[in-house]
Amino acid sequence: MPGTTQTVSLRLMSEHDLPMLHDWLNRPHIVEWWGGEQARPTLAEVREHYLPGVLARGSVTPYIAMLGDEPIGYAQSYVALGSGDGWWEDETDPGVRGIDQSLANPTQLGKGLGTKLVRALVELLFSDPQVTKIQTDPEPNNHRAIRCYEKAGFVQQKIITTPDGPAVYMVQTRQAFESPNSAA
Repeated sequence: MPGTTQTVSLRLMSEHDLPMLHDWLNRPHIVEWWGGEQARPTLAEVREHYLPGVLARGSVTPYIAMLGDEPIGYAQSYVALGSGDGWWEDETDPGVRGIDQSLANPTQLGKGLGTKLVRALVELLFSDPQVTKIQTDPEPNNHRAIRCYEKAGFVQQKIITTPDGPAVYMVQTRQAFESPNSAA
């Protein structure tokens, strides 16, 4: 399978990617974990919410994951401190980044591409010396995502309550990332 030998890279998302992102955000395997049926976005809603300039105002950086020349998924990172809307209200470290991502094609799930995507994102974020820790918060029943994060070096900390409901709080510290024994 080509996905197991090729590298996953990330490029910044542009406005031209929004129709593709709209299609992806409406695919059943993404809808299941990214807002549910009631949150299926229209193209206008995707434009309103995901325009790179709009995301930047919330300290969110959007990426398109690439396998060679093929776009295979969406990823985003954000500054956790000051996220607002009930997110990470106890965070005091400006170096903490949060991440979210998804693979676009259900046929590519379970083949290691998600782990490669997360590792690429972690490597990119830790290339900034100001980043101290990366966190994520999959739903407790999203076993595939939890396992993907674990394979990419994240450690489960605890179950938390987010504005979206219960989540598994998972982190990867810079120290763990830089350790020679790190899974990443």
